[in-house]
Amino acid sequence: MDIQITGRNVTVNDSLKQYVDKRLQPVLADFPRVESAHVILALEKYRFTASIVVQGRDKMREQAQETTNDLYAALDLATDKLNKQLRRSREKMIERHKGRQRLAEAEILPDTDAADDAP
Repeated sequence: MDIQITGRNVTVNDSLKQYVDKRLQPVLADFPRVESAHVILALEKYRFTASIVVQGRDKMREQAQETTNDLYAALDLATDKLNKQLRRSREKMIERHKGRQRLAEAEILPDTDAADDAP
């Protein structure tokens, strides 16, 4: 899993990188379609903003952003929001493909029109 961390007016040290990995790895481990994640940590005046952008296969892109007075709290809230979005995305995909009939099952079904034409 490729996780990039960018700091805007924030110094990204090793302990912050480890915290981001510790919070994000369990969330992303449940979703195998995710290929990369980009975490942007920003400081404006007294507010910390944590943005997480996740990209995956089949044009999947999810984004979560939170702003609080504490950097770690903003990161926790954004991670929770991202987890919820990814879960919803997976459930939508499963529901969309649930009603689809497989080609092998369609070929097994008997042709009802041929039975009606027989005398």
